[in-house]
Amino acid sequence: MDPATAGGFSQEQFREACAELQQPALAGADWQLLVETSGISIYRLLDQQTGLYEYKVFGVLEDCPPAVITDVYMDLDYRKQWDQYVKELYEKECGGQTVVYWEVKYPFPMSNRDYVYIRQQQELDVGGRKIYVVLAQSVSVPQFAERPGVIRVKRYKQSLAIESDGKKGSRVFMYYFDNPGGQIPSWLINWAAKNGVPNFLKDMAKACQAYLKKT
Repeated sequence: MDPATAGGFSQEQFREACAELQQPALAGADWQLLVETSGISIYRLLDQQTGLYEYKVFGVLEDCPPAVITDVYMDLDYRKQWDQYVKELYEKECGGQTVVYWEVKYPFPMSNRDYVYIRQQQELDVGGRKIYVVLAQSVSVPQFAERPGVIRVKRYKQSLAIESDGKKGSRVFMYYFDNPGGQIPSWLINWAAKNGVPNFLKDMAKACQAYLKKT
């Protein structure tokens, strides 16, 4: 299903993210364990078409309750405070759906990238377990024309499923893929993702701690 035409995500997509939290779907494909760090395991799968990798992340974020992680992830204004790579980030209503515009700072001499995507959040009850799910996927809408000097990321997909770890923290599943385009060699993109995904999770955990103190 293409959210660009369907206007949203299917319930099946939300349930799939929940299922990964319960039982990681790593069999039957060449998912490789990439790195284990601070209770987080990151797997990757080569996308033959692009030479880039899809990522799946499993693990526990201690002292970060599920509702707080979800709030931090959904709060775009707060994201500007804790994510040093945000150049611009805001929401806009486009044809009955809320679309997010996000420009990401890239190091010189590379061009910045920007994303146009929809996202939806749901809270699901799965056998008595409360699971927070956020889905995001790039869309093409005429209200956001491409900007000179900024490369539009046309393939971006992310899903996040979070539940309590039974203590003060959360069990987390995240799927991530994007193709930043341009003339960056695939090895460099893959190296950046290998380092960037754990760093993003660490930054988000710190942001959750600060958010708890703020609220």
